[in-house]
Amino acid sequence: MSPTSPARRLRLGLPRRVFSQVLLMQLGIAAGVAVLATGLFLAPLGDQLDDQAMRRALAIAQTTAAQPQIAEDLAASRPTPKGPVQAEAERIRRASGAEYVVILNKEGVRWSHTDPSQIGHVVSTDPSDALAGQDVMEIDDGTLGRSARGKVPLRDAHGGIVGAVSVGIEYDSVRDRLIHAIPGLFAYAGGALAVGALAAYLISRRVQRQTRDLAFSDISALLAEREAMLHGIREGVVALDRNGRIRLLNDEAQRLLGLGTEAIGRPLDAALGPGRTTDVLAGRVEGTDLLTVRGQRVLVANRMPTDDGGAVATLRDRTELEQLGRELDSTRGLIDALRAQDHEHANRMHTLLGLLELEMYEEAAEFVGEVAGAHRVTAEQITEKIRDPLLAALLVGKATVAAERGVTLSLPPGTGLPDRLVDPSGLVTIVGNLVDNALDAAAGSEHARVEVELRAEEGTVVLRVRDTGPGVSADQYESIFIEGWSTKEPPAHGKRGIGLALVRRLAERQGGSARVAAASDGGAEFTVILPEALAQAELTAAEEAR
Repeated sequence: MSPTSPARRLRLGLPRRVFSQVLLMQLGIAAGVAVLATGLFLAPLGDQLDDQAMRRALAIAQTTAAQPQIAEDLAASRPTPKGPVQAEAERIRRASGAEYVVILNKEGVRWSHTDPSQIGHVVSTDPSDALAGQDVMEIDDGTLGRSARGKVPLRDAHGGIVGAVSVGIEYDSVRDRLIHAIPGLFAYAGGALAVGALAAYLISRRVQRQTRDLAFSDISALLAEREAMLHGIREGVVALDRNGRIRLLNDEAQRLLGLGTEAIGRPLDAALGPGRTTDVLAGRVEGTDLLTVRGQRVLVANRMPTDDGGAVATLRDRTELEQLGRELDSTRGLIDALRAQDHEHANRMHTLLGLLELEMYEEAAEFVGEVAGAHRVTAEQITEKIRDPLLAALLVGKATVAAERGVTLSLPPGTGLPDRLVDPSGLVTIVGNLVDNALDAAAGSEHARVEVELRAEEGTVVLRVRDTGPGVSADQYESIFIEGWSTKEPPAHGKRGIGLALVRRLAERQGGSARVAAASDGGAEFTVILPEALAQAELTAAEEAR
C-alpha cells in the first residue's frame, strides 16, 4: 500500500480560510457569552427566590398578627386542636398556601400547628427575637423540615406582646421554582445563541466575499508582495478612496509629485492643489496615457476605478523621453538643414569654381566674403545683445536652422539681456520651445519671419516671440497651454502638446506668466514675464554699463 501523499493527509487544527476561522471564533464568542449570561443569571436566582419566599412568609405572619381576635383567643383559650386559635390558623394556612401557621404564647408553647399533636408543646426553634418585638426572616429546619420562615410578635389591643406568629413556606417549592425556571432560561439562551450563530454566519459570508475566500497566510503574503512591488517598481502609484482622499503613495509617486507621507489621508485637491495633474488623477479628465506636467516633470497618467468606488492611478516619468524626443526633432531638423545647406554649399562651390575658371578673381573673393560674413554678422549681432552664453548659443543655432528653413530670425531694436541669469537653463527651455513653435508656424509662409525680443526691466525679464504664421484664434488662447493640446501631427517617438504647457509651468514657478495674443502684422505673439529673473549683482553691472 503506497503511503499517503502529504497533500492528501488529514489536516488537523484550525481551518486556513478566513471565512471558517471567523465563523468559528464568532460561534465560540456567542456560545461563551450565552453560557456566561446564563450563569450570571442563575447565580443570584436561588437567593432571589429564597428572599421572595421569606418575604412572603413574613407578610402572611404580619397579616395574621394584625387580627386582634387571635390575641384575644390566645389569652382566653387553651392550646387544643379544636380551639379557636387552631381553627383560624388553619384557615389562614389553607388560604395563603403556606406550609404552616404557628401561633405561640410568650413561653413558646404552640396554640396552632399543621400537626395537631404538636399543639401544646414548645416550638423547636428559638422564638426569642420575635417575642422581643423583632420581625424575623430566615431559612431554618423545624419539625416539618427545611422551610422559609417569617416570625412577628403578636400584640394585644394595648400593644403588649402576648406571643408570636410563625409562618413557614415549604423550601421544596422554592427549589422547584428554581428548577422550573432553568429550562425556560436555557431556551432563551439557546434562542440567543441561534441568533448569534446566524449573525456570525452572515458576517462570515460577507468577510468571505470581501477576502475572496483567502487564508490569513495568503492575505499576509499578498500584503508583503504588495509592499515589495509598490516600493520596488519605477512607476508612481496613487490610490484614492471613494471620497477622493489619498490612501496610498509609493516611493516613486512621492518623488514624481513632490509629496511626502503626510499627504496620505488628505483630499487630493488639498494635497496637490488645482491643476491638470489633480484633474487627471481625480478622473475629471478621461482617457489613457494622459500627459500632465508637475513642476519640471512631464508625466503620463492612467487611472483605473476600483470596486469600492475609489481609484488607482499610475504615473510614468516622461521628462527624459520628452527631452530626447525634442533633441531628436532638433537633430532631424538639423539634418534637414544640413542637407539643404549641403545642396546650397554645392551651388556656391560651383559658382566659385566658375568664377575662378573665368579668372574673375576679385568677384570670387567678394563672393566668398559675402557668404562667410553673413553668418558672422548674425552671430555677432546676437552675442552683442544677449550676454548670457547659453541663451546666445541657443539663438545662434536657431538662427542657422531658421535660415535653412527659409525663415528670418531677428532680434528687434531694444533687445538686450545682461549676463548671468538666476535660472539660465529655465529661460533656455522657454525660449527654445517658443522659437521652435514659431519656426514651425512661420515656415512656408510669405516673408517668413520670427522675432525674438528679450528685455530686462529692473529685475524682471520680458520675452516676446512673434511669427508670421497663421496665428492662434482667440478662443484657443488658454487651451494651447494645456498638456496634450496641439495642432501638429504627433511625432514617431511620442505625443505633442508638452512644450507650451512646460513654458507656462516654468513661468508660473518663478511667479510670472505666459500668454498669447495676435501679432500686429499677423501671426501670433507669445509673451512671457519672469519677475526677479536677474540677480542683484547683474542688475548693478547692467546699470553701470549704461
